[in-house]
Amino acid sequence: MLRVTFLGTSAAQPTAGRNLTGLALRRAGELVLFDCGEGTQRQMIRYGTGFDVAAIFFTHFHADHYIGAIGLLRTLSMLGREAPLRLYGPRPARRILQVMLFTGTDALSFPVEIHELVPGDAVRLTGADVRAYPTAHRTPSLGYALVEDARPGRFHPERASALGVPPGPLFGALQHGRPVEVKDRTVRPDEVMEPARRGRAVVVTGDTRPVRETVEAARGADLLVHDATFGDEEQGRAEETFHSTAREAALVAREAGVRHLALTHLSTRYDRDPTPLLLQAREEYPAVGVAHDGLVLEIPLPG
Repeated sequence: MLRVTFLGTSAAQPTAGRNLTGLALRRAGELVLFDCGEGTQRQMIRYGTGFDVAAIFFTHFHADHYIGAIGLLRTLSMLGREAPLRLYGPRPARRILQVMLFTGTDALSFPVEIHELVPGDAVRLTGADVRAYPTAHRTPSLGYALVEDARPGRFHPERASALGVPPGPLFGALQHGRPVEVKDRTVRPDEVMEPARRGRAVVVTGDTRPVRETVEAARGADLLVHDATFGDEEQGRAEETFHSTAREAALVAREAGVRHLALTHLSTRYDRDPTPLLLQAREEYPAVGVAHDGLVLEIPLPG
């Protein structure tokens, strides 16, 4: 299972229908958050993500992307959490988070590890990496690509049997990539298995202008979650504030060849009716949708 839940899809101000930025991703028994805007923990309750958060990845440190971590950590402590919580973000993550999360508060029941990342860093999860890449905003910022490990190709037991391999441990050895000896020959894994299958990939840009680095990070990804704060008529405003338009996000998705594009971080003017953003994006790339709070996307394993 790889499940993405949108916890907040508004830009710098919350609205009646959209919370500030937050996204939960669950896979392989792990829950990670990308950004944690004010009210994120309430959204986690509302949409049933669970509170077993292993890590939070902050794209940058504008308040609408991290203030919610203060309350979330207090709640986790009141619930008696003991496992460490890992926090990641660009500089100055350590300085900002140490001040905001711990000044004048009771000690937490669990350790918190704060890690500063630079483009090219990778954080290891269970069976996947979260890779940081540079984005273009008004403050130091990172996008993140969660990329699963490749999976072994399909095993064909009939091929192995035809080559004289008996069922049992030798089948297992071949499936784990090890050659086996039978009679007077060696049977190689590539003789009985199809090529490795790619893992899934989800890319989260955070707030950014469209950049080449997103295209490269998202090439062939299953899901691209891209800043789409503005519409065409606000192109100048997008450039001034280092955000993207929906059309620009779609152009990035088209060049990267992603399977699906989700537009998020919407200006309040599109709170009730994001149709203009959707129509503008679809002129450039058809596999696009506008995210809303509570939207859940299940990403299947590739064939």
